[in-house]
Amino acid sequence: MFIWTSGRTSTSYRHDERRNIYQKIRDHDLLDKRKTVTALKAGEDRAILLGLTMMVCSIMMYFLLGITLLRSYMQSVWTEEAQCTLLNVSITETFNCSFSCGPDCGKTSQYPCLQVYVNLTSSGQKLLLYHTEETLKLNSECSYIPKCGKNYEESMSLVNVIMENFRKYQRFSCFYDPQGVQKNVILTKLYNTNVLFHSLFWPTCMMIGGIAIVAMVKLTQYLSFLCERIQRINR
Repeated sequence: MFIWTSGRTSTSYRHDERRNIYQKIRDHDLLDKRKTVTALKAGEDRAILLGLTMMVCSIMMYFLLGITLLRSYMQSVWTEEAQCTLLNVSITETFNCSFSCGPDCGKTSQYPCLQVYVNLTSSGQKLLLYHTEETLKLNSECSYIPKCGKNYEESMSLVNVIMENFRKYQRFSCFYDPQGVQKNVILTKLYNTNVLFHSLFWPTCMMIGGIAIVAMVKLTQYLSFLCERIQRINR
């Protein structure tokens, strides 16, 4: 009687020990699963944050470009391209300018004023040519304004090179105002269609990338929810 009871107690002990081992394994698996779910949830949150950050940055870039580049592009009246023929190019006079030579240092210098008169082929008018739209704003008497520097001879040398190029290539493309408000032409547009396209291309790519990241994370979460729901139904 004592031996039979002892054997039963030993068998029950082994069964309880085996059940404890299974329980520990199950708890360990649940813990690993929770850690995996937590890690995935943190990764999804970071991915969504990245996507939202990319979208916000692209919106800010659109805003900055809209008030700078796009605004200047829309306000430009030199929209039509035509052929210009050189009539006269000369250095008329010198103008004073100021330049920075370091912190708390400002000095004055001079630059030569280059004037270029052309014949607009489409209308036959004699017009003053400007390098860009900004040249007209800086000094309406000069076709080209070199960068202000302390060495006047360097500015004069640069202007002479440009003058010789005009004399060499006497027929070239230019832009004019078809409405006739501006009685002048420009050689190069600062903000043309090509510049506008490339300036808006990267913010657009960033916006699309941000939307794609958020959409993929949300799709993954939805598919995971569906899989879990199907597993519960099958059980």
